[in-house]
Amino acid sequence: MKVRSGLIQMALKGDTKMSPDEITKLMIEAHIPYIEEAGEKGVQVLCMQEVFTQPYFCPSQDARWYAAVEKIPEGPTTKLMQEYAKKYNMVIVVPIYEEEMTGVYYNTAAVIDANGEYLGKYRKTHLPHVAGFYEKFFFKPGNLGYPVFETAYCKLGVYICYDRHFPEGWRALCLNGAEYIVNPSATVAGLSQYLWELEQPASAVANGCYIGAINRVGTEEPWNIGKFYGSSYVVNPRGKIEAQLDDHSDGLLVHDMEMDEVREIRNLWQFFRDRRPEMYEDLTALR
Repeated sequence: MKVRSGLIQMALKGDTKMSPDEITKLMIEAHIPYIEEAGEKGVQVLCMQEVFTQPYFCPSQDARWYAAVEKIPEGPTTKLMQEYAKKYNMVIVVPIYEEEMTGVYYNTAAVIDANGEYLGKYRKTHLPHVAGFYEKFFFKPGNLGYPVFETAYCKLGVYICYDRHFPEGWRALCLNGAEYIVNPSATVAGLSQYLWELEQPASAVANGCYIGAINRVGTEEPWNIGKFYGSSYVVNPRGKIEAQLDDHSDGLLVHDMEMDEVREIRNLWQFFRDRRPEMYEDLTALR
């Protein structure tokens, strides 16, 4: 069985002197043609980049970005994506800045099924807090665990950006049934770029799943923490990158995943059978 995936990567539209509402409007307008193209090309599972309606504002510690938050699923972006999901019979993963209540905000991805139904959300579990990445100023750590969504086309998991450095979550998602995991990101050239095509293929192999890795492109003033290098890709359960965008342009990646490979690879390697969870208890002990 084939599932057609779609990944959208994009540079910031407008500039960071604008209000969050103005930027959201521009980013939504820029994404709509790609969403429509995905629908017309028969994409069945579509995902955008991390906090796709905004710049990656975490190099700052500026509370004005709190105004970018939206409710899920009641907020306008989730509601709009429900309309497009229904129009194109397409599952859409919607990574946005979520407001649970005033002062309680998360880095979240809403999951919408192909009939437009809101299925639930994943909140980013692991948050960096170092120079250039002050995420704990803006987000609370996720508290929803590792949900897997039974969509019209596959069992879908979500991991977000910095999460990818932690193998436990990939494993938890796949033990919960995930066949395809999307990882919307905002990651820049430098320290971790070489890991971009190392960690996620390794996680795909270790867990016998497909992974869709999405990264934004360009630089964002005034922070200049580095170039967001795009290079969004789909990697198969053997760890082979099957399709990839370039490192500098807005784009939509459309790729057919052969989902029978998930069962084939898991039966071949039998990593889940050969796990020894009773031997790993020290890994979860407080240090």
